Amino acid sequence: MKNNIIKTYIQRILSITLAAFILVSCGDVIDDVKDLGRYPGEGTFDDAQLSQAYLANLYAITLKGWPVNSGNMADESGSIIGPDWVTTNNGTMKYWPYAEIRNINILIKELPEGAVPADQQKTMIGQAKFLRAYHYFKMVVMHGGVPIIKEPQEMDDDLKVSRNSTAECFDFIIEDLDDAIAALPDKYEGSDRGRIDKASALSFKGRVLLYKASPQFNSSNPYDNQYWQEAYTANKAAIDFLDANGYGLLANYTDIFETEGHMENVLSVIYQDPVKSNGRSENSVRPLSESKNAVGGDQPIWALAEAYPMLDGKQPGSSDTYDYDVQTFWLNRDPRFAANLVWNGEVYELSGKAGRRQYTMTNIAASVDAFGYVIQGESHYRTGLYCRKGINESLLPELVSTNDYDWPEIRYTEVLFNYAEAANETGESNVAVQALKDIRERAGIEAGTDGMYGLKDGMTREEVREAILREKYIEMLFEGKRFYDLRRHRMLDRLDGMRKYGIMALTVNGRTYDQVSTDDEEKAKKFELLPEDFGYSVEELITNGPKQMVMPEKYYFFPIQLSHIDRNSNLEQNIAWGGTFDPEL
Repeated sequence: MKNNIIKTYIQRILSITLAAFILVSCGDVIDDVKDLGRYPGEGTFDDAQLSQAYLANLYAITLKGWPVNSGNMADESGSIIGPDWVTTNNGTMKYWPYAEIRNINILIKELPEGAVPADQQKTMIGQAKFLRAYHYFKMVVMHGGVPIIKEPQEMDDDLKVSRNSTAECFDFIIEDLDDAIAALPDKYEGSDRGRIDKASALSFKGRVLLYKASPQFNSSNPYDNQYWQEAYTANKAAIDFLDANGYGLLANYTDIFETEGHMENVLSVIYQDPVKSNGRSENSVRPLSESKNAVGGDQPIWALAEAYPMLDGKQPGSSDTYDYDVQTFWLNRDPRFAANLVWNGEVYELSGKAGRRQYTMTNIAASVDAFGYVIQGESHYRTGLYCRKGINESLLPELVSTNDYDWPEIRYTEVLFNYAEAANETGESNVAVQALKDIRERAGIEAGTDGMYGLKDGMTREEVREAILREKYIEMLFEGKRFYDLRRHRMLDRLDGMRKYGIMALTVNGRTYDQVSTDDEEKAKKFELLPEDFGYSVEELITNGPKQMVMPEKYYFFPIQLSHIDRNSNLEQNIAWGGTFDPEL
């Protein structure tokens, strides 16, 4: 009887979705069917629909969607990471998803014993092995080697397991991914869009092996170790496969985040209002004057704005074609500048307000949006800049949580960056430079008479490495990459001691905040004040806490949380955190 009730429930859910696979991204629809979460009911894996629902829940507990405020950890957005951000006692920067892994192991073990047709079993197990590899990869990136558990653990099992070496964990992850690659179809499309396929698994394998080769795991031999060739081979195979199967750079950069089912997104987390929405957490990112119940996240800092080149691809102040002045910092920039950032006086038509401009000056802007010394965003930091990426500008404030833009968990550009990086470290810098040129061409940067899109000709290996990091910084801002890229390259010293700045509008038509005229106020209400009507100054962010970032050497591997070690005496702590475990290869 119980399984019939569950089956009827799942059938009802399936019948109301607009796409047959919307459940892949919407595990919340079976939250109240607890048997399908941790303890599947008897007969679950004899029924194809119940098995697919169980797998959908595994997707939902693994692929979380848009990150918000991850830029605070790096040089993207405004909060300051101070001392004691990470300790052995707190939960910060810890990843220990063994409950989720147990659920995945249940499917991998029990599905072959059920009555689901063999061809369906094969692809479902392939997807599950990808998800298991995904969890293990995140754990290894955080902590180094962790216990490898391949069977669903029961309460009477001996759970006092030891950590496997980091090398063993990488081997296990690659084994799971190779199994997935062999089991999955080349490409899921249409109503199956969002499922993990061969394209996804090949691309993710390239990401995994890039990390394996990186300085994070090979501090004594960061760029000439044996693993770089392995990373190059995997990422080349991924790019070749993607190219052969219709993937590539989407023509319009903004469309990557605001349209769906296109050639750039290799693996998408699907959102569809009202079944699953708010993936962008837009209510946490919009300026507060057009949002609700949030504090305003993902606010770009001045360092990020400065990183964008001019329209000819040269850095600000280095261009022979385009002059640069802080007072007109937005002019003649890389088109991604305007696609991603919003500045004082810029058109930002939130809530469907035609012609709306975003203001940030005290007594011109709404107080919660202002970056100024008198009114400081209801005591929360402001930077004078806002984020446009992934924002559905048409939504009214009360509807911001209905944003249902897909999250690109893996997109073609990331795979291209991974390929470029591995190529550069294996003597193929020409491949890397071509990848950068392709990305810049799509962005709308001018080719120049030399066809280099502003890149230096004849760059050294080190210069190409830096060019890749800089390009990825501005191309993939707020996609959760920057902190981990710097950490992967053992470049956290670039963040350690960093002070963060914003761009403050100090005057309007020559008048300071306390001299703002009635005419200025009326023009602001009608959105008639333009960016050039203001005077600007680069100012340090106003915070109530630390002023400088703290990123110690020991953050290259984070500790196992002490509560786990207290429950399992066989777990060793990492060396930098008072233990004996070496997390490197």
